[in-house]
Amino acid sequence: MSSWRHAWAMDHLGQFRGAALELGIPDDEISRFTKHLRLSIRLSGGSGGVPVGQFGGLPRLPVGMDWPFAGVSRLPFIFSVDCAALPRVDGFGLPADGALLFFLDHEEDCLASATGERRYARVVYVPAGTDTEVAEEPTNYEFVGKQYDVGATLLAQLPNWFGTDEDEEEDEDDLSPFQQQLARDLERDLPHLDELCALAYDLWPPDEGLANAYIGGYADDEVITSIAEQTLAGREKAGEIVIPVAKWYSHVEKEQHRLTSEWVSLARFPVADEFYHGSFVIRHDDLAAGQLDKALSVTEFSE
Repeated sequence: MSSWRHAWAMDHLGQFRGAALELGIPDDEISRFTKHLRLSIRLSGGSGGVPVGQFGGLPRLPVGMDWPFAGVSRLPFIFSVDCAALPRVDGFGLPADGALLFFLDHEEDCLASATGERRYARVVYVPAGTDTEVAEEPTNYEFVGKQYDVGATLLAQLPNWFGTDEDEEEDEDDLSPFQQQLARDLERDLPHLDELCALAYDLWPPDEGLANAYIGGYADDEVITSIAEQTLAGREKAGEIVIPVAKWYSHVEKEQHRLTSEWVSLARFPVADEFYHGSFVIRHDDLAAGQLDKALSVTEFSE
């Protein structure tokens, strides 16, 4: 195994634990903190190092496989990654090898979000050892973007309810009762929260510069809120629960908090000059089981 693969394969949580213990932080508190710490893989062009994926150009598909369609239209190819070349991240059940290809018609997917239609986005997993070929360039096809390689770096992510974003700090009086309880629990369980957050961001610094995409980490709050609302609405329709209108927000808030730990971001990326943002999310259990067809796509218009 080459030295860079050794670096990718290292035990990140073990590295964090060792550094935190050196700071004198109790081991049980470190364990509570690391349950919430996630590492996201940042993909960017021009970063040097070993290429881990390709943006734009033509996809490399299994021999005989048709380019993914929605109706009569081809789905634009966004990017692909070589899973074996990506950093291995503790607790993130990405396939150990093979390739992931992401296709998305961002405009149609954004419009279809209100109806729950899912045909405008696709994740294709190509197992290692599969015979592949570069797809033939379609005639009169405008969505073949400029092709370039991307490298990978790691960055630390913590849930938004940790309150570590200074730009989004809120006065306690502005917090809901549920959020206030979370803050009290956090203060009780993690008295060294500031030191632990600082250590995580020191080991895996926050984002700097432009990124083409992110693999793993926390799903966007808006995406999880949408899933929470759909989940509760579905349970109401099925007669499982009845939620008074005045209590709807508090129920969504609690469901969102529960789902944050259940779901993970598979990929997040800007499209169309950052006017849209594409997001594929998946349950941890489905990802670990290799059921990538259960990934959900949520495309948002950001302007």
